[in-house]
Amino acid sequence: MTAKPRARDLGLPFMGTPGPDNALTDVPGVLVGYSTIVDGEGALEVGKGPIRTGVTAILPKGRQDRQKPVWAGHYNLNGNGEMTGTHWINEAGYFTSPICITNTHSIGMVHHAVTGWMSRQYPADFVDAHAWAMPVVAETYDGPANDINGRHVTEDHALEAIESARNGRPQEGNVGGGTGMMTYEFKGGTGTSSRQVTIAGNSWIVGAQVQSNFGVRHQLSILGVPVGQEITDKAHFSEMGESEQGSIIVVIGTDAPLLPNQLRRLAKRGALGIARTGSSGGHYSGDIILAFSVANDRDINRRNAETPSVLQNMTCLDDHYLDAIYEAAVQSVEEAIINALVAAETVPLVKPAGKSWHKLDHQKLREVMAKYNRLNDQSVFG
Repeated sequence: MTAKPRARDLGLPFMGTPGPDNALTDVPGVLVGYSTIVDGEGALEVGKGPIRTGVTAILPKGRQDRQKPVWAGHYNLNGNGEMTGTHWINEAGYFTSPICITNTHSIGMVHHAVTGWMSRQYPADFVDAHAWAMPVVAETYDGPANDINGRHVTEDHALEAIESARNGRPQEGNVGGGTGMMTYEFKGGTGTSSRQVTIAGNSWIVGAQVQSNFGVRHQLSILGVPVGQEITDKAHFSEMGESEQGSIIVVIGTDAPLLPNQLRRLAKRGALGIARTGSSGGHYSGDIILAFSVANDRDINRRNAETPSVLQNMTCLDDHYLDAIYEAAVQSVEEAIINALVAAETVPLVKPAGKSWHKLDHQKLREVMAKYNRLNDQSVFG
């Protein structure tokens, strides 16, 4: 498959130095996979389609044969949405499951599937001992482009996303949970980006993956350019006088050693990455952010397992140096959202019928960015 152009390929001069694949998978050990479901055309018939949806799976520590904590922090910019497992993340500062993202009405089925996968993946915990699963599953609403009430995502789809997870540059746009999503009234969906960070001779990666499904057209800003006010056609919410009804899920990962309280602070900076693209965080938008670190690897002390040392050591970056990590996260989230826009392809809507989420026209975008002197001459289109 020919790789789609990304935002930098169009000549957009984002700040910061990306990792090798400019993706969340640049964080060592992180795998990303998808199940994409596209079936049917024509008028909506609940239970039959058309279907434009899927599941995204992120495995922070790959496929290990033992459960290990993934240190994490969580933040809601606007809570009109769902991310399961966050009560325990807020309480204990870690989770142990894959992270899966799907549509709003499929979150229960994906949770069911991940629970089954975990029990099979970690039999020493779930079969031999009394472990309990609290998967992290999040959602955004794809009802305009998908028969969401037909609930077409199955257990097998969720397992396909998990089993297909791999390293390297993930696909973007209309894939996985992002298949039917929009962004600023263009077609949106899945996007990713990363940054390299060097602090006192230590090098780390900060990466982000988004399921982007938010915003109204006039708000869209790319690198400070009011793109949404320059490209105004086919903006359906605006045409119908409606407010946005979407959401965005942001996952930030790093191999920098951060404690849960530091990761909670890092998650908050994801909101700044969203804001850089123009959003004010609408009432109907579930803007939910999870930050994790793969550092400080250790086993979980299960009650009937061999007891490890009473005292556990963890290394963390001094707070004095967090600014570089914050900046990398903001830049990565911002670029991931724009990468989702650039990669997306037009899809027809099931409601209102006869309309579509249209892809962002690359040439129009370049013309607008050039008008404001915000275009890098070095691009695949130059």
